[in-house]
Amino acid sequence: MATEKITVEVREEFGKGAARRIRRDNKIPAVVYGHGNDTVHVTLPGHVTMMALKRGGANALLDLDIDGQSQLALAREVQVDPLRRVIEHIDFIAVRRGEKVTVDVPIHTVGEAGPETLVVTENATVQVEAEATHIPEQIEVDIEGAAIGTQIHASDLRLPEGTTLLTDPETLVINITQQVTAEALEAELEEAEAEAGIVHEPSDDALGEAQVEAAAEDEARESGDASQGDSSE
Repeated sequence: MATEKITVEVREEFGKGAARRIRRDNKIPAVVYGHGNDTVHVTLPGHVTMMALKRGGANALLDLDIDGQSQLALAREVQVDPLRRVIEHIDFIAVRRGEKVTVDVPIHTVGEAGPETLVVTENATVQVEAEATHIPEQIEVDIEGAAIGTQIHASDLRLPEGTTLLTDPETLVINITQQVTAEALEAELEEAEAEAGIVHEPSDDALGEAQVEAAAEDEARESGDASQGDSSE
């Protein structure tokens, strides 16, 4: 995993007001902790940091320049505004080269499963232990041509050298199942509703169609009666 160097500013102001002022300047408030050191409150350049995190993935490792001192830091928690999609705060944990860290790594499927299959990702990440500067960005799972009934467990994953699986080996990661048709899904829903005693009121459209059909039947019946009367005369 490549590390990106970012120069940060040590900050002395804390609290929500200070954080808002930092964000108005297109910067990001953050903290760096770990190794028994005091927590350091810092400010990072907004756009540069956002791009570095995007390139680094879920476990981005940055080389922070703090007052001229280099500190490797792993992004442990990134808070993002749900509406504006901007980074509001970052928690970094200080690490050293050669140090083993515990992280959750995303699962990524490659290839196309067999016909009429549905690929279900039962667990989107697995927990591993890896050297801080060699954390895999993702773990690829090849599902090319996989048939219905194929199950891939954590123990089946191919991990990079030096990476140790911590997740239970029996954990189901990928499950290849039968693709459900719209008709089958509707039938299952109707059966479940019937078992639950759910009764739907007829819609206005359904009522309208029923009324039209009834009127047509009445008209046909009256026409038939009239025809029989004419023939009897």
